[in-house]
Amino acid sequence: MGQLNAGIVPVTPFQQNCTILFDMDDKHGVVVDPGGDIDKVLVVLKDNAITAEAIWITHGHIDHAGGAMDLKEALGIDIIGPHAADKSLLDNLENQGRRYGIEGARNCVPDRFLIEGETVSFGGHLFEVLHCPGHAPGHVVYYNRAAKFAHVGDVLFRGSVGRTDLPGGDHATLIASIKDKLLPLGDDIGFICGHGPGGRFGEERRTNPFLT
Repeated sequence: MGQLNAGIVPVTPFQQNCTILFDMDDKHGVVVDPGGDIDKVLVVLKDNAITAEAIWITHGHIDHAGGAMDLKEALGIDIIGPHAADKSLLDNLENQGRRYGIEGARNCVPDRFLIEGETVSFGGHLFEVLHCPGHAPGHVVYYNRAAKFAHVGDVLFRGSVGRTDLPGGDHATLIASIKDKLLPLGDDIGFICGHGPGGRFGEERRTNPFLT
């Protein structure tokens, strides 16, 4: 097993961080949140000789899941996640696309929903699943304890937190997810988020105005 690495492909007009997590030695990995622009994602995989074994979804918003079915069909791989509480969002991605003017979005049918405490993996890289609602009811976070790394989707951002004015959002629930599940993992945990630059939990605990 080699080092865990990550590459980001900005997709959709929302510039969502579609993330390719992969092993540096065998170049096998997963694609997290392919919200759209799947041709771009496929080019990055090919140009870097990365074999995607699965698609992992953090939550059911269009910029994170709108391209998942196209990528599944292109690569013949399974869609894993999020929590089943986001099924209604995934069933209405096409309507979301019309609302936001995003063409080509398709309703998403995961091969497997996830629950708190499960694990997912590729190669020897094991990720714990944390159910972190608030931004979306079924939002999950993928946490790799060995690498001190988490993919937090739209739960937490550098200097901000996920919006809670969308269907199923709740600010108090979101803050509880961050404070009760993410920050206790440790100040040294690095994270990639759904939009913009990532960071470390310790910096957010100390300086994020939504958490202080």
